[in-house]
Amino acid sequence: MLIHTTQCRQYSTTAPSLCSKLTHTDSSGAASMVDVGQKTPSTRTAVAAATVHLGAPVFELVRANQMKKGDVLAVARLAGIMGCKHTPLLIPLCHNIAISHADVTLSLDDARHAISVRATVRTSLAQTGVEMEALTAASVAALTIYDMCKAASKDIVISNVQLVSKTGGKSGDFYRTES
Repeated sequence: MLIHTTQCRQYSTTAPSLCSKLTHTDSSGAASMVDVGQKTPSTRTAVAAATVHLGAPVFELVRANQMKKGDVLAVARLAGIMGCKHTPLLIPLCHNIAISHADVTLSLDDARHAISVRATVRTSLAQTGVEMEALTAASVAALTIYDMCKAASKDIVISNVQLVSKTGGKSGDFYRTES
């Protein structure tokens, strides 16, 4: 018989217990899905970003649409949108929510030989946010760029996957400030 025990661990001696702040754990520290049934529905939006550093030779192939697998930017954009819609299948404790809008934009950054990914996701009158959907969209788009370019280089770096902003919900709005 397998017995699984979990306890909330204190990671800092000066910070208050993380257990009291974590929303996806029960009183014993075990993972659990949050019950959002009593939360007030609202419109929620999230924006996430990622950067894919390709290096000059691969960047020029993408710019010229000369990758053997096809149009990297078009495929990555669609993959990001599809990834957004599959978030609850990938993230175990994520709620399945109705997405009212999803968009992924890809911009070529000549100076860094990189592609900037920006994903925007919105839901209308939901009881939980769409941050995970936006982060998944940006991540899947970035991974698709890697997949489509890996034959030309293995020295591709995905970085700065991050939440840029979120609006709506009980916790309020968040806007990342650049440092």
